[in-house]
Amino acid sequence: MNPDQKNQDASSNQQVKANRTGKAVLISGSIAFDFILLFDGKFRDHILADRIHMLNVAFLTPKLQRQDGGCAANIAYTLAKLGGWARLIGSVGHDAKDYLKRLASYGIDLESVTELEDCYSAQAFITTDTEANQITAFHPGAMNMAHQLDLQRVIADCGSCAWGIVAPNGKQAMLAHAAAFAQAGVPFIFDPGQGLPMFSGEELRGLIDIADALIVNDYEASMLMQKTGLNEVELAKGLQALVITRGAEGSRLVLPTHTIDIVAAPAMQVLDPTGCGDAFRGAALYALSKGCDWEDAIRLGTILGAIKVEHAGAQNHPVFPEALSKRWVEHFKCPMPATLAG
Repeated sequence: MNPDQKNQDASSNQQVKANRTGKAVLISGSIAFDFILLFDGKFRDHILADRIHMLNVAFLTPKLQRQDGGCAANIAYTLAKLGGWARLIGSVGHDAKDYLKRLASYGIDLESVTELEDCYSAQAFITTDTEANQITAFHPGAMNMAHQLDLQRVIADCGSCAWGIVAPNGKQAMLAHAAAFAQAGVPFIFDPGQGLPMFSGEELRGLIDIADALIVNDYEASMLMQKTGLNEVELAKGLQALVITRGAEGSRLVLPTHTIDIVAAPAMQVLDPTGCGDAFRGAALYALSKGCDWEDAIRLGTILGAIKVEHAGAQNHPVFPEALSKRWVEHFKCPMPATLAG
């Protein structure tokens, strides 16, 4: 290893250790590469509703970007940038060595990431149209081995855990890690995301029963209700919070006693929606780990979601306390809580 590399690795390690203050947030989910293809048109102009049963379409995508991604890594990026202890839990393949170095440089704890030399890391191929709609194909790769990690040992090693999240991952990992969080008494968010189709209604009901909170977007909420047979009120029963994100329409926070609709923060430009939901979740988890209530946690998520959409890729948005505080005051007409303002 050359001296420059040693200095770079030492700096990354120092940043990780600096973020290990307070309680850890354990982030279980995918660590992947995103191939983002930009279609200069509208999907709805090329997909015929009466021909869905025999769909055969192609989109010319002259612009291609390869970005670091994966739900868990994206969530960890925002949480670590805010100054939280983000411990990433997942598996990568032989192609992720440089990616792991970048994640460490952000201050993310990688001690619970497994490297597998006989497969590729997970890969997402995301086509986005001019209306910010997306069509995604996903190769799981090493992600399918994430269940082999002993999460109970990880929890014991961290000593004190504020929150956990079970984000999209291999099915076995999502089941095993949810059970481990529940058994250890670590409060956790169930975030099924793109993993929803893998589960039966019975499996989903079981995961919701042991979770402390549930976060889904409006499309996923509809699918979840269809698969489980539960309505919104029934989904929220027994949870600290049910959060339904609705893009530019904001989000709905369903609490045991009441529901709060939170208006989306305005974005200066809508450049790339990829990873907005993950930035939202990372910010919410950071706020929860600092002792904030759910409303302020979702407010912070709302601000970070707007900042993320202004930047290309899921891990390129800046996180500056002064800017966050300013946008909070402008949007919510009140000061940011002192615990979040640094």
